[in-house]
Amino acid sequence: MTVPAAIAGRLKLPVIGSPMFIISVPELVIAQCRAGIVGSFPSLNARPLAQLDEWLGRLNRELGPGDAPYAVNLIVHRSNDRLMEDLALCVKHRVPIVITSLGAREDVNAAIHSYGGIVLHDVINDRFARKAIEKGADGLVAVAAGAGGHAGTLSPFALVQEIRHWFDGPLALSGAIATGDAVLAAQACGADFAYIGSAFIATEEARAVPAYKQMIVDSRAEDIVYSNLFTGVHGNYLRPSIVAAGMDPDALPESDPSAMNFAAMDAKAWKDIWGCGQGIGAVTEVLPAAALVARLAREYDAAIARLGLTRV
Repeated sequence: MTVPAAIAGRLKLPVIGSPMFIISVPELVIAQCRAGIVGSFPSLNARPLAQLDEWLGRLNRELGPGDAPYAVNLIVHRSNDRLMEDLALCVKHRVPIVITSLGAREDVNAAIHSYGGIVLHDVINDRFARKAIEKGADGLVAVAAGAGGHAGTLSPFALVQEIRHWFDGPLALSGAIATGDAVLAAQACGADFAYIGSAFIATEEARAVPAYKQMIVDSRAEDIVYSNLFTGVHGNYLRPSIVAAGMDPDALPESDPSAMNFAAMDAKAWKDIWGCGQGIGAVTEVLPAAALVARLAREYDAAIARLGLTRV
């Protein structure tokens, strides 16, 4: 498998912190990168647009060559009327890694490649993976069943093996990964990186209210509900937050996918209905992000030793 040295050579652990709507902010990204994993955030978390310019300038000032690279997530769906402005700022600040979602566009990829940036595209099936690579993405994020936020339904084993049948480039795997053992398992099944989001919600640097963080700590996989009601795209959400909003999580109506609008996304809904993946059973306390990465590293090394392997 071919992984750019610009990524692999600067990581202490093969992990990408996934970009989480509302939650991921520069404080979390900086903590992740300094701890030795890729930190990321969605460009739409920076509102208004001028704040994105400020955030990118700050990341470039505060992160150095000894830190892991950071990434910015761009929603490529046609409803995102900020896409081209956000893309222009990514080019201006030479963002090292751009993660594209909900659409693959050659012009977006070309703009990132113009300064040597790397594009990873997230996909939920093999068909979308092939389209992304055809349009010039450098690598993929396989979003399998159990991932937080917008998630697919395929087993990680099925999804990775189909992609690896034809693609030998950078591949991250998302879906219920919250321990070092699971990071190693992601590599064992063919991925280069584990893509971890939900566990980082319960960190001190995450922009989540205390009740959200505590609900992550208190909940388990059985508390996750899969629905497309809230954005038009199926995703995983915390059952107690749905109940608290006055809805029955076992009788949620279906939404019209054509109605989704990520640029004008109802932030109130996301503040009240909390996204989360199935891996949260491993989250038992709110920690600094660096402490979480340290735990993942200890578990990863222990899993390697248990299997009689050698860390690469």
